[in-house]
Amino acid sequence: MNYSGGDTVRICAEYARRARELPAEFYAWSKPANLLFHQHAVRGCIRMLHRAALFPLHGLRVADIGCGDGTWLLEFLQWGADPAALCGIDLRAERLERARRRIPQADLHEGSASELPWTDGAFDLVSQFTVFTSILDPALKRAIAAEMLRVLKPGGTILWFDFRFHNPRNSQVRGVRAAEIRSLFPDCEVQLTPVLLAPPLARRVAGWSWPLAELLAALPFLCTHYAGLIRKA
Repeated sequence: MNYSGGDTVRICAEYARRARELPAEFYAWSKPANLLFHQHAVRGCIRMLHRAALFPLHGLRVADIGCGDGTWLLEFLQWGADPAALCGIDLRAERLERARRRIPQADLHEGSASELPWTDGAFDLVSQFTVFTSILDPALKRAIAAEMLRVLKPGGTILWFDFRFHNPRNSQVRGVRAAEIRSLFPDCEVQLTPVLLAPPLARRVAGWSWPLAELLAALPFLCTHYAGLIRKA
């Protein structure tokens, strides 16, 4: 599905700004809150995949939308995927180069997810991690969602992980609520669960008391993200 708007240009500029301005260790797992975030994201996604009999990922062909430097593709390897069955696309060439060095067998492409380079029904699983929250143009969201469905096999699944609330400190991102997710993927079965303790709270608590952070993360109203599975009809 072709997209003629300019939001991809804004997104590239925003990620370039973050690369320039954020300290190199900003997302490092050596920081307790970042480690907590990663563990909760992994646990939430694996739990949902397991319930759907999709874990481990043995024998599945998987595409990661907005794959960046391959962080989640590497995670999928640990979840049982074959490296030659992994694919990805990203807007940023420099991050893709690192992903290619890390997983040389993967099929990785530079470009917009509004025009995916794969054939119809090519994948068992398509994933996106905090991609849609970076998109402000509804038309681009719809184009990417349509492409994700196009490359999925009938009965295939989208693994969703993204913000469900806006970040009042960052006008360049926008949370995606459950109703919007369902509207983007009509005629699909959508399962969502809140995960990830609110970052401002997690950064205050995780380094001081990990058990307290885990306890607070079990309260859905304190969780800022959705982990979800979207099943194509």
